Amino acid sequence: MLPCATFCRLRTAAAGLGTRVFANRIPWSVNIPRTFLIDTDTASDDAVAILMALRWPDVEVAAITIVAGNMPLERGARNALYTAELCGSNVPVYLGAAKPLQRDNCHAEWFHGDDGMGNMHYPPPVRRPATKHAVDAILDTVCSHPGLTLVSLGPLTNLALAVERNPGFVRNVGRAVVMGGAACTVGNVTPAAEYNIWVDPEAARIVFRSGLAVEMVGWELSRGAANLLEDDIETIRGLENDLARFVLDSNRVVMRSTREQSGDPGLGLPDPVAMAVALDPAVCTSKSRHHVEIETTSELTRGMTVVDRLGRAGDAMNKAAWGDLAGSPPNVTVCWEIDAARWKQDLLSVLRT
Repeated sequence: MLPCATFCRLRTAAAGLGTRVFANRIPWSVNIPRTFLIDTDTASDDAVAILMALRWPDVEVAAITIVAGNMPLERGARNALYTAELCGSNVPVYLGAAKPLQRDNCHAEWFHGDDGMGNMHYPPPVRRPATKHAVDAILDTVCSHPGLTLVSLGPLTNLALAVERNPGFVRNVGRAVVMGGAACTVGNVTPAAEYNIWVDPEAARIVFRSGLAVEMVGWELSRGAANLLEDDIETIRGLENDLARFVLDSNRVVMRSTREQSGDPGLGLPDPVAMAVALDPAVCTSKSRHHVEIETTSELTRGMTVVDRLGRAGDAMNKAAWGDLAGSPPNVTVCWEIDAARWKQDLLSVLRT
């Protein structure tokens, strides 16, 4: 296996992308566009997150890779392509893992609608997915754009396969914003776990242990005041344009599901909240580094994100309880709180045409 630096140099030289690579080493704060790669299991809230990235002024989305999760693989790709075309984008979409590493699929039509888009049954997109496999697309895109922002909105299967193929690629990822997990709180698919991590906990464990610069944005951050409340929904509806209608129409089943599942007061959109953190880091108002492990064996807590919030795993006195994990260094930046008003303003900013 080639070291990542050599692997990337060879690919970059072959593609003649030296100038582009150099340009992407320059901080985005000097108006050089930031490059994003989005890995997603596109259903309705993923679609809103994709829309946000495609319409953000200083972001270029280099690729969208699809993983099975909320939707079967082909349906996820169809939804991503439709969303991109609605935004006037030709971003390539790549098919990836059709099932978790070791588990059976468990899709979420009940939460998002049979089509994943609120049962709107939008027309088929004009384009088809690109022929390259998503794992190859991830490795190639990271090598061509060192320092890019990777945003994961679904199960981590594609990323785990990329790690297994070439572990060193993680060093070329600037940020890896992961919508997944529930940090020291309740889950949304079981009492202990959030859906994306629960679907493929083995993949999540590989990714969290890989050295990737993970920023965990748990589903709980989209709850309560971070829901789109009635006033927010009326504001979006009042924009009276296709994008605004798409946001609300495609999530009409999710609005009902959110209230039935967790008793929240409005429309919860975990993936757009995570995308807001990726696009606008100031949305996350409280964060810290911790060691985070993924439970893979327990029937009760499968997929639980176990956060060592107090930093006790490193204590010698805890070695008997923590075993080989005693002394493990922090591996994840956990976002604890967000500015709910700011995330909503970020959403509104991309919907105004």
